[in-house]
Amino acid sequence: MFSLRFLLFGSLASLCICQYYDYDYEPAPQSVPSTPNCVQECDCPISFPTAMYCNDRNLKFVPIVPSGIKYLYLQNNLIEEIKAGVFDNVTDLRWLILDNNNITSDKIQSGTIDKLGSLEKLYFSYNKLTKPPGPLSKSLDELKLIGNRLTTFPSGTLSGMENLTAVHLSKNQLTSEGLAGAFKGLKSLMLLDVSENKLKKLPAGVPSSLLMLYADNNDIDSIPGGYLAKLPELQYLRVSHNKLVDSGIPAGVFNVSSLLELDLSFNKLQSIPEVNEGLEHLYLQVNQINKFHLTSICKFTSPVNYSRLKTLRLDGNNITHSNMPDDTSNCLRQASEIIFD
Repeated sequence: MFSLRFLLFGSLASLCICQYYDYDYEPAPQSVPSTPNCVQECDCPISFPTAMYCNDRNLKFVPIVPSGIKYLYLQNNLIEEIKAGVFDNVTDLRWLILDNNNITSDKIQSGTIDKLGSLEKLYFSYNKLTKPPGPLSKSLDELKLIGNRLTTFPSGTLSGMENLTAVHLSKNQLTSEGLAGAFKGLKSLMLLDVSENKLKKLPAGVPSSLLMLYADNNDIDSIPGGYLAKLPELQYLRVSHNKLVDSGIPAGVFNVSSLLELDLSFNKLQSIPEVNEGLEHLYLQVNQINKFHLTSICKFTSPVNYSRLKTLRLDGNNITHSNMPDDTSNCLRQASEIIFD
C-alpha cells in the first residue's frame, strides 16, 4: 500500500511543480494508419489499438465507439450532447476525455456515462455543465470538471469511490454550502482543487488522506481552528488571492509537521503566521505585513533547532531587509531565497 501511495504521490507532485496545468493526457498522433474498425471521423493507431483519437475535428456529436476501445479522446470539438447508445460497445472504457466542448448537463442522456462501470479517468473540463455528470463509476481515480458552471456538488456524488485520488473543481461557481458533504468517505483522495470559486471557507469534511489542497482565488477570510490537524498527510496548502486577515488565523493553525508548502500570498495579513520548523516554502507576498517576528518561524534557535525554510517571499509588504531580527541567519540557515522586493 505504501509503494502504491508513493507512486501516486509522485504523479500528483508533478502537477504540483507545474501547479496550474490543466491537461496531462497524450496528444493525438499525426497521420498514422488506423485499425479497420475505427470510425471515419477519428484515428485508432495500429500501434495503440485500444485508443481512439477524435480530438480537434470540429465534431458536433460523439460517434458510436467500436468495441475494443479503452481510451477515448474527444477534447477540443463542438460537441453539445451525448446521445444514448454511443458507448454501448465500450462499457469497459477506462479513459474518457471531453474537455473543451459545449456539452450541457441536460444533454447527457441516460445510458451513456452512467454505463461506464470501469471508467478510471473522466476529464470534462471547459464545458457548460451545471451539475456533475453521473452516476459515475466506482472505479474512477481522477475527475476533472474545471471551468464549468457548477454551483453545487451534491453529497453522495462521489459516494463509494475508494480509488479516487484527484478531484479538480476549479473555475466554477461553487459555494461552501454547495460543497457540504461532497468529499465524505473518499479514503484515497490525495489532491483537491477548488480554486477560483466562491468559497467563503475551506471545504469541510475533506478526508484525512489529502496531500494537496488548493483553494486560491476565493473569498476565504478565516481558517477554522484545528483544520490542518485533521489532515495529517497534508503537504501543500494554497490559499492565495483570498481575504485572510490576522483575526481569522487561529494561533498555531499552520503549525503542523506534515506541511511543506504554504501559500498565503495576496491576502490581508499584517503579521507572519506561526508555522512549523519543517515547512520548506512560505509565500506571503502582497499582504500588509509590517513586522517580522522570528518566533513565528523559529520558536528558538540552536545547533539542532532551526527552520527548514528554503523559500520565503515577503515582497509587496511593508517590511524590508532592515526589519529582519539579528538572529535571522541562524533560524533561516537553509533558506536559499528570501525575497523582500
